[in-house]
Amino acid sequence: MDTQFWLERWDRREIGWHLNEINAHLQEHWPKLGLARETRVFVPLCGKTLDLVWLVSQGHRVVGVELSRLGIEAFMAEHRLEPRITELGALRIYQVDELVLLQGDFFDLRPEHLDGVGAVFDRASLIALPPPMRARYAKHLCAILPRPVDRLLITLDYDQSQMSGPPFSVQPPEIAQLFEADHHIELLAEIDALDESPNFRRRGLTALTERVHWLRPRA
Repeated sequence: MDTQFWLERWDRREIGWHLNEINAHLQEHWPKLGLARETRVFVPLCGKTLDLVWLVSQGHRVVGVELSRLGIEAFMAEHRLEPRITELGALRIYQVDELVLLQGDFFDLRPEHLDGVGAVFDRASLIALPPPMRARYAKHLCAILPRPVDRLLITLDYDQSQMSGPPFSVQPPEIAQLFEADHHIELLAEIDALDESPNFRRRGLTALTERVHWLRPRA
């Protein structure tokens, strides 16, 4: 799975991962992290999610990265925002007050892009990647963050033989393998999500579990 796959999905407007509402798990569980309002929050593979707006409304400074220029421009247009556009390295930067969206490949991110980040919200990035890329993703994210930080991670778990991703199934043992060296992993919620996901049922799933994890930095 390469960058062209995702760019073509945006070109065809095949963006079934996009929610037309703020993520309910974010609203319910984010306060448990106990972050200061001014904390800078990173949202990887952000698309045009409304979660960005919600995080800014909580007083956070927010930085997201999105491969597709169409995704970022759609976000700006839908919210009637006029960003200041600059470039830093291989990424184009769209900035409006406390919100910064980086257009480009996640793996082109460097530490200077995430300077000052103190938390991560991941709803759609880890599960968007096939297994070989997930380890690379976790390693790169660790390398570009200034230090281990609190993360709210949402994953899906299902029988991968019943449906090809994305989104992909990511099970708890893999999460532990990827992240527990630097984080304590706490399961905040486990939800039977199949009844709320008719598209997945049509694709052949007979069971679907959604999990919300809090990754807390080890001392």
